[in-house]
Amino acid sequence: MTMTKGRITAVLGPTNTGKTHYALERMLAHRTGVIGLPLRLLAREVYDRLVAARGPSVVALVTGEERIVPPRAAYWVCTVEAMPQGLGADFVAVDEIQLCADPDRGHVFTDRLLHMRGLHETLFMGSDTMRPAIAQLVPEAQFARRERFSDLTYSGSKKISRMPGRTAIVGFSVENVYAIAELLRRQKGGAAVVMGALSPRTRNAQVAMYQNGDVDYLVATDAIGMGLNLDIKHVAFSATSKFDGRRMRPLMPHELAQIAGRAGRYTEPGTFGTTGEAAPLDEGLAEAIENHKFKPIDRLCWRNDRLDFGTPDALIASLEAPSPEQILTKGREADDLQSLKTLWQLESVAARIRDARDVRLLWDVCRIPDFQGISHGEHTNLLARIFDFLHEKGRVDRDWFARQIKRIDKTQGDIDMLSKRLAYIRTWTYVAQRKGWVEDEAHWREATRKVEDRLSDALHQALTNRFVDRRTSVLLRRLKMKEGLLAQIDDKGQVTVEGEALGRLEGFRFHQTGTTTPDEAKTVRQAATQALRPEFHLRADRFYNAPDTEMDFTEQGGLMWGDQAVGKLVKGDDPLKPGVEAFVDEEAGPEVMQKVSRRLQHFIDRKVNAALEPLLALSKDEAVTGLARGFAFRLLEGMGVIPRAEVAAEVKELDQEARGQLRKHGVRFGQFTIFQQLLLKPAPTRLRLVLWSLWQGIDEFPEAPPPGLVTVPAVKGAPQGYYPMAGYRLAGERAIRIDMLERLADMIRPMDSRGGFEATADMLSITGMTLDQFADLMGGLGYKAEKGERPKAKPAAKLEAEAETPAEPAAETQSDATPAPEGAETAPPVSEDGEAAAPAPETVSEEGAQTPTDAAPSETQTEAASEAPATDAPTEDAAATEAPAEDAAPETESFYIFTWAPRRQGGRGPRRDGQPGDRNRGRGKPQGKGAKGQGPKGKRPPKEQGPRTFESRPKREKAIDPDNPFAALAALKDK
Repeated sequence: MTMTKGRITAVLGPTNTGKTHYALERMLAHRTGVIGLPLRLLAREVYDRLVAARGPSVVALVTGEERIVPPRAAYWVCTVEAMPQGLGADFVAVDEIQLCADPDRGHVFTDRLLHMRGLHETLFMGSDTMRPAIAQLVPEAQFARRERFSDLTYSGSKKISRMPGRTAIVGFSVENVYAIAELLRRQKGGAAVVMGALSPRTRNAQVAMYQNGDVDYLVATDAIGMGLNLDIKHVAFSATSKFDGRRMRPLMPHELAQIAGRAGRYTEPGTFGTTGEAAPLDEGLAEAIENHKFKPIDRLCWRNDRLDFGTPDALIASLEAPSPEQILTKGREADDLQSLKTLWQLESVAARIRDARDVRLLWDVCRIPDFQGISHGEHTNLLARIFDFLHEKGRVDRDWFARQIKRIDKTQGDIDMLSKRLAYIRTWTYVAQRKGWVEDEAHWREATRKVEDRLSDALHQALTNRFVDRRTSVLLRRLKMKEGLLAQIDDKGQVTVEGEALGRLEGFRFHQTGTTTPDEAKTVRQAATQALRPEFHLRADRFYNAPDTEMDFTEQGGLMWGDQAVGKLVKGDDPLKPGVEAFVDEEAGPEVMQKVSRRLQHFIDRKVNAALEPLLALSKDEAVTGLARGFAFRLLEGMGVIPRAEVAAEVKELDQEARGQLRKHGVRFGQFTIFQQLLLKPAPTRLRLVLWSLWQGIDEFPEAPPPGLVTVPAVKGAPQGYYPMAGYRLAGERAIRIDMLERLADMIRPMDSRGGFEATADMLSITGMTLDQFADLMGGLGYKAEKGERPKAKPAAKLEAEAETPAEPAAETQSDATPAPEGAETAPPVSEDGEAAAPAPETVSEEGAQTPTDAAPSETQTEAASEAPATDAPTEDAAATEAPAEDAAPETESFYIFTWAPRRQGGRGPRRDGQPGDRNRGRGKPQGKGAKGQGPKGKRPPKEQGPRTFESRPKREKAIDPDNPFAALAALKDK
């Protein structure tokens, strides 16, 4: 530590004790002096006070972005980081010394506490919580306790609308500050805004507006806790937690006290409390703030100041050296150290480091603060560019520097844009302030200052325009005086009163804008309603006579008239007869409400009748009788789409006459789904989903799949029953349109589902899938997909050359009569209507399970099945025969063999279609002659020996109709 002969005094106490004022008096009592302050805003305020007292010729201002140093400067006002070292001033003071414990900036304040001394006098001002730490680290220090000039009292929680005048409301984020200021604009006529990120010029203009009484409220961040002297009677916390750059954390009691202490200046008492979402303060915490009694600070943040510039690694090691005292702890990794580590890893930077001078230059560049708040990567890229200029040319390139400033020198834009530009110019102001970094330093310092002034003025104007509305204040006063207001409405629905825009008329509802207080909102609404009442009636007449083409419904059940919402669908007594709820303001009157509701009901009734006409016609057709009529009502309940598994028993009971009655109305009996083809079009599907979601009471209606797609990805979290209503069936990771699924089923029908078959090009074509996607789809339908590889087919020219060479005989194919394993199920051919082509077959349900069908195969179907081509998958012997003689491995291709293999086979568990499993299946009990998986007399055949090959069964002969009159003759002939 630095030892001096000057007197060291720690002036400690709460806010409003005159500590800063006392320090300035002591500095002016000496010939020279330096004072370090925590904020640029406060430094500017103190500078202005000293200039007023002694003149600008002897007062210097040095911050990261400003440097005003007259030739005869005797008194230096600085931010703590910018305090000049080795100046030899008679007097040194450091304000807010308790920031030694700050995890981000604390190491700088601790360094000043340990090393900054005046030749004759040194003062440290701050909270009394620093007394033990100062006594331990600076044992020669004397202490002076100062008390508040006025009382500070906790007043509890209050709504913002009930805040007294001369109140400062504190927020801890830009968004929060802006939201509160906007609310005060509507309720109180406006507010001034003070934040640490504002330039001194903007902050002073905002403060002047508050101090002059133009506005009665101030919205600020915790920046006001650092010495800003304002006429504040009450401080209200809108939150008691803040984001400190790493995490959200609650404010410490002494931090709350620092801010609350801004209330009550000099001998005027002050109060503090909470508002908004902030909970009332704990009784003990409130009492501690009132009496300024807090736990002493026992840890100070520290960083080594004896730096080794031999190499970047040595510099980093010295910056990370452990502290010599237990009370001194390392804080967070500072931005400058983090930037140094990142730049040292860049090859372009590392290649330029040759000696200690280069290391020192790199460290100076790394200390440029990230004013812009951009990402670490962008900031270090900027630092690398500046380092390259300084190392190569000794100066930042003039043209490049000028382009950066010109890009920022624009006063157009909103508050956020202007604030960003101000942050950007602070970077270049900092660079211009560094000695020797730019050519013509005086020119660029002046240029950057002028840009900052222009942006500051523009930002002040933007803040005033947004958060101070003098016209609204006038309107509020007139409302309180019960003066008559003239309300008008334009052709776009904008409603104005006394020239002030109050809201917008959308459909039959009036939406107020935030230009009035909640207390006066009722009066303003009454004035607006006087103008809106005739407009409501005119609009209701136009709406009632409007064509249906001007109306529509949304996928969430909303009812639109053009681009305006006028109502919504509500659940009715029948799924196909929804009700409506009109969006009409109460002030419009019951007549308007009745007219709008009636027109909306007419619209949706006609919409349902048109979109679902085939289904409604089926339900009303008196020619549909008996079982067909019952099944028609089942279709009506299913809105035209029913998974076949759900009605398997009813379908089995339908005779051909009943089916014919249903087919006349477009009902298709598919293998997987019973549906009406016309209801799969996009318009009926969209309406069906809305009606179904409404009837099911779903909060957020699922949307219809995009029209024209054969398959769509599976919808995560889709409600049960969604896919049939959308016209799709879920199979694997995708859902396939039910009509295309039936086409696919027609293609699979003649295939050998038990022996195994490959997908044809047509199957892939109609589904629009890759082979792997198709395998997943087939797995979802109950098929087992086994992947294999085989040599690629030879080109046509090669095949012609080998045409005369006889092919090796193929391996013997598996017999069609080979019995399936016990308990196995098969997927037999099914007719066009989804009817089975074999006795007691089963079809695939929606979930991939099987349900029995009822119709016997026709002769044509049997013939088609017997003529089905065998799969072209080669056997192992054939593959071996076709292998090329060369040593090089032949090109191969992947393929899949699909076999019918439902996920549940017998057992006691339920089948995939939800039907109970057959308890006798899988137990080896005889199921009658010819039972599946059984040999004669119920005995199981021996297991097939040898490896299984993926070969189709040999073609079956055409089945002989037992009723054929020539059947007996044919049998005798065979004998």
